Amino acid sequence: MLACKKSLAAMTAAARVLRSSQVNIFCQSVLVPAQVRRCLSTQTDGEVRIAKILKEKFPSASSLKVVDISGGCGAMYEIHIESSEFQGKRTIQQHQLVNKALKDEIQGMHGLRIFTEVPKH
Repeated sequence: MLACKKSLAAMTAAARVLRSSQVNIFCQSVLVPAQVRRCLSTQTDGEVRIAKILKEKFPSASSLKVVDISGGCGAMYEIHIESSEFQGKRTIQQHQLVNKALKDEIQGMHGLRIFTEVPKH
């Protein structure tokens, strides 16, 4: 029984380490930091869905980046969008346009970080 408790404690500790976003892993015999691994991975379904919606709502966007910052579960996203459609609008108005475009998706999120810019000509 004591051996089982020790084994369970070791497995719990290992699970905590694996859940950490700062965990480094070996990828093809090279130590790769967690942040770099995320950059090299493909987009999540949520990132693709949100990017598609924003591309449709802001067709003149010259730059768009959607990142799931919740670790891949889709609870929180960071959006960087640069569009001439923001020209002449205050930051709050720009963010309101993005929120309106993502109205349905936002209902299932915990949080959303929005960064908007007007292209520099």
